[in-house]
Amino acid sequence: MRKIVIFFLLIFIISSINLHSEDNGLKIPKIVFKGKILDLSQIGKFNKIFLNDKEVTSNKIIFNRTGNFEIKIIKDKKEFIFKVFSIYGILTILPPLIAILLALIFKETIIALFIGVLTGAFIIGKFDFIGAFFNVVDKYIIEAIANKERASIIIFTLLLGGMVGIITKSGGVKGIVESLSNRVRSSRSTQLYTWLMGILIFFDDYTNTLVVGNTMRPLTDKWKVSREKLSYIVDSTAAPVASIAVISTWIGFEISLIDQSLKAYNINADAYELLLSSLPYRFYSILALIFVFLIFFMRRDFGPMLKAERRAAYGKVLGDKAVPISDFESSGLNPSRYIEARWYNGLIPIVVVIVFTFGGLYISGKNYLLSIGNPIASYSFFEIIFVGDFVRNVGKIVSSADSFKVLLWASMMGAVTAFFLSYFQKILKIRDLISSFIQGMKSMIMAIVILVLAWSLGIVLVQLGTADFLVSLLHSNLDFRLFPAIVFIFSAFIAFSTGTSWGTIAIMFPLVIPMVIVMLKGSPEFRHFLILSISSVLAGSVFGDHCSPISDTTIMSSLASSCDHIDHVKTQFPYSLTVAIIALFFGIIPVSLGFPYLLSMLISVLLALIVLLFFGKKVIE
Repeated sequence: MRKIVIFFLLIFIISSINLHSEDNGLKIPKIVFKGKILDLSQIGKFNKIFLNDKEVTSNKIIFNRTGNFEIKIIKDKKEFIFKVFSIYGILTILPPLIAILLALIFKETIIALFIGVLTGAFIIGKFDFIGAFFNVVDKYIIEAIANKERASIIIFTLLLGGMVGIITKSGGVKGIVESLSNRVRSSRSTQLYTWLMGILIFFDDYTNTLVVGNTMRPLTDKWKVSREKLSYIVDSTAAPVASIAVISTWIGFEISLIDQSLKAYNINADAYELLLSSLPYRFYSILALIFVFLIFFMRRDFGPMLKAERRAAYGKVLGDKAVPISDFESSGLNPSRYIEARWYNGLIPIVVVIVFTFGGLYISGKNYLLSIGNPIASYSFFEIIFVGDFVRNVGKIVSSADSFKVLLWASMMGAVTAFFLSYFQKILKIRDLISSFIQGMKSMIMAIVILVLAWSLGIVLVQLGTADFLVSLLHSNLDFRLFPAIVFIFSAFIAFSTGTSWGTIAIMFPLVIPMVIVMLKGSPEFRHFLILSISSVLAGSVFGDHCSPISDTTIMSSLASSCDHIDHVKTQFPYSLTVAIIALFFGIIPVSLGFPYLLSMLISVLLALIVLLFFGKKVIE
């Protein structure tokens, strides 16, 4: 009931508020840190400017003390007064630092993010706690959701969650799994199809974990695959797959955070296009999938997993002291045993979402290019494919599209398709369809709350100038070419300690993207390192979440596979760490230093192969 109330409260806020602000074309920060240098060329056009009633004749203002400043600007014979509050630089990093520390201590991202926003509001409000407490809700949270793009992300996430709820309840997801499971013939093929199912159910890591683990367990037990190995495969095809899928419940979350940081610093770039460009550079997620394949293809294991597999080879899929969690209770979306599982009821809505996404991006992008007179808009679809630079033309069209609107089209059509497929086949009654749809939407409420708080924290950090302060400390000493590697390590540490990749992304994006912008804006390498930093946040978050014992997906993998949780963590960690080391030292760092991407990826895969050849052993010698 509480989740439903939150949902309707969010919808009410989105639909009812209307914010107004006076835009005089001048960009003066309300909060600065001591030592901040304000470049006057970036604040807008003016005739004269005064600092504390003294005319400024240089092209910059240096705030060399803490306290209140008054800036008077004369523009077009009008006078504008701005109050600026200067604080110690260390205070600008308190909100994210407190959010991170609280997340580490209490393992609760929502509370950590809320207190982080409150701390920032407290500092911005000149240490007025009462005012700051109410400003969290009536200012920062309202500002976070009160625009078209962010409202679109919330609705997209809810619609996709509702679609997943319907296709799960109608037996569509189960049908996909069963159609593949009929082809299993050996231990290796069992692991292969488990891996393939994990990739096929790419749209949501939770759905992936619960469906694949519960469905494949009887088959892996039959072919003497240890529960630890099943948990590892399930876990390795959950978040790693969802994080690199073009369409998933992650994508709206990622796009919104990227878009917020770009707009806050007036960067004219499409968040969706940047996200797509970052996919190949998520070395950990890609290598994690490849490593699983190499393990079962080569039939080699090492470390605790080798012990577990050798034990299972003699019929003991669980250890003697293992305490598996049985009688797994779902969220009520498991299909009735009287419902026939039909694979097309699960596949068709997913295909519809994919087709409408790509089709919508194409149509929306071409319409925009047509409105500005770009010649690409006059090309037919076949001319774009066969004439000229295909990649460049498609990239231009996609980057010109209104990706937020397209995601709404696609998720709506996917949900409608799932609804009518079940209705016309008389699988579910209208009441059950609506209930399943709402249940699927409810499963996304936690993500939406985290998302709104992350947006709020991002707004606070921009007002405080946190990234500017950090860059002022690091810019002279930090080799920006190593920045993506540092981001990967730090993201992994936070995700491992808190057990949440989404919470880590919510904390890291508002820090990392502005730092890249401030360090490299105007540089020819800016876009490349922005993409690398985005990919490092996401890949590091997945790695930390993947091997964390308190991660929800790690725990759910143990539950769905009926594996002892500690056994799952112990056997998976050496594999995850091996992949992370390869990804960092042979993927992220070389590419950041200018090494060719394809060569880095090839070397990384070959190294994973070598590790298994030298350290891995056959289960049965």
